[in-house]
Amino acid sequence: MKKRYIIPLAISLFMVLLNVIARLSTDFSDFYMRYIFHYISVPFSFLSGLFPFSVGEFLQYLGALILIIGLPVFILLLIFRKKSRRKTAMIGILSVMWILTYILATETLNCFIMYRCTKFSDRYFPETHEHNDEEFVAMYRDIIEKCNELAPLVKRDENGYFILTDDLTDTARAAMKKASEKYPELKGYYPRPKPIMYSYFFSQSGILGIYYPYTMESNYNRDMMDICMPSTICHEYSHLKGFMLEDEANFISFIATILSDSTDFRYSGYIGALEYVRNQAYDNDISEAIALEDTISPLVAKDAYCFLPESYFEENEKLELISTETVEVISDTAVDTNLKFNGVEDGIKSYNRMVNLLLDYYFLS
Repeated sequence: MKKRYIIPLAISLFMVLLNVIARLSTDFSDFYMRYIFHYISVPFSFLSGLFPFSVGEFLQYLGALILIIGLPVFILLLIFRKKSRRKTAMIGILSVMWILTYILATETLNCFIMYRCTKFSDRYFPETHEHNDEEFVAMYRDIIEKCNELAPLVKRDENGYFILTDDLTDTARAAMKKASEKYPELKGYYPRPKPIMYSYFFSQSGILGIYYPYTMESNYNRDMMDICMPSTICHEYSHLKGFMLEDEANFISFIATILSDSTDFRYSGYIGALEYVRNQAYDNDISEAIALEDTISPLVAKDAYCFLPESYFEENEKLELISTETVEVISDTAVDTNLKFNGVEDGIKSYNRMVNLLLDYYFLS
């Protein structure tokens, strides 16, 4: 076998080995995240950050273009260029090998290994206990009170909706820096978050933000309401520091936003938590908590429980290539499958486990 094929194959096999070791050893994953990941992720983030657009999104479109146009062209070349058929085949195979090797390597080094690290709750709340309804209600009451206090302090548009007035990038970076005083793993470089250009598809999927391991970028849905922006950016920033589990990223986002000096960010953080806690109250049928909904102010109710303008889908109907219902099913299935593949047994439902971390924070920290 020629050297040009051996190199990508050897790299791929090494990545497979790292994945196996990570699945078998939490200590290995913790060591990697603490002492190695930073030296790989920061250069990636810096280089991709030099581009004003999302490199990850661009690579996705490029991949789709290769499949739609490149594959048929490759087949035609094999058919009609008989004299160079062997050379064409070798170039095609080698190109595919390197593309797959790059995807596997970046997914492994910038994502998969960290899924196997010691959980955030085990690391910072080792004395955790089974929380009761009384604690849940007390926490829910406090979150509602914080939302009610902050709601009148933020700027609003002519329709009464929250408007973000602070600089998104600088304030998010400052928020993560402040959170790093409590959780040191959050220290370090943060690139500029980038908006997704074709956000409509992400809106159909119900996606507020996305982390691209192969470019180390934090991307956000530019069409979502301003109230979601701060908590979403801090959530994606958490992934850049190796916290891959969604409940942990949600929790870190909450901590970063509520500790921020920005009223906008604090309000966004509490609004985000409010939705998760409210859903848990209904899922567990905690009547005393459900009754607290009557204490939520009209301003808070206006900002909570939605991330897109009411007429969004009607106004953007012409952008719909695939029905929203179909996109939702495909997106949920893909996210659920990816999480379960990485050892998250409850899949997409794991987002809601943030509530347990909130309870730990409220009553154990």
